[in-house]
Formats: sequence, structure tokens, C-alpha cells
Amino acid sequence: MARRDGLLMRFVIRWVVSTAAVAVVTWLLNPHIRIEGADYLSAVILVGLVLGLLNALLRPIVIFLTLPATLITFGLFLIVINAGMLWLTDLIVPALVIESFGWALLGALLISIVSMILYAILKS
Repeated sequence: MARRDGLLMRFVIRWVVSTAAVAVVTWLLNPHIRIEGADYLSAVILVGLVLGLLNALLRPIVIFLTLPATLITFGLFLIVINAGMLWLTDLIVPALVIESFGWALLGALLISIVSMILYAILKS
């Protein structure tokens, strides 16, 4: 039971960090990456949830399938994979609007940086 509670807590923390990172990035890169619709908070929470689920379920499979490209580029291809996950989130959640894959690439990079900073703050 305690293990399940720990896993649930880790998922909730990842969801909150992902949601906060998406909110920061949509604020920084507006109008190129933005949340449209009347209820901004619900849309950001949904985007954080979908992005978190894609990163938990689909990203490991994609990383495994693209392992040669990741190794050849010394891990830089992971940024492209993260951009793909963000782009796929854009396709799934209508409230998220990303102008191009280039902006998704920059957004994914910034989401990674903001998430890293937030995790460092939470661990201290």
C-alpha cells in the first residue's frame, strides 16, 4: 500500500511540475505557443496531464526505437523526441496551439529547463 501511495505521489508531483512548466512556456512564447479558450487553468491542467501521460507511456518506446540516432547525436535527439511529444499533445488537446515544429522544439527545450529548475526547488 505504501509503495502505491509513493507512486501516486510521484505522478502527482510530475503532473504539477509539467503543468507549471507548460504554463511558463506558454506565457514566454505567446503567441507562438499558446492556450486558447475561455478556461485557461483547465486547459493548462489538461495539457500537463496529456503531456505527462505521453511522456510516461509513449516516450520510452520512441526512445528505444530511435536509440541509434540518440547515440550518434550524443543524446541531443532526445530534444527532438520531447518536441514530438509536445507536438502530439498539440494534436490531442485542441486548446494548445503551436505554430510550427520549430516552436515545439524551442518549447520542449524550455519545458525541460523549467521542469529541471522546479524539480531542483522541490528537492531542496
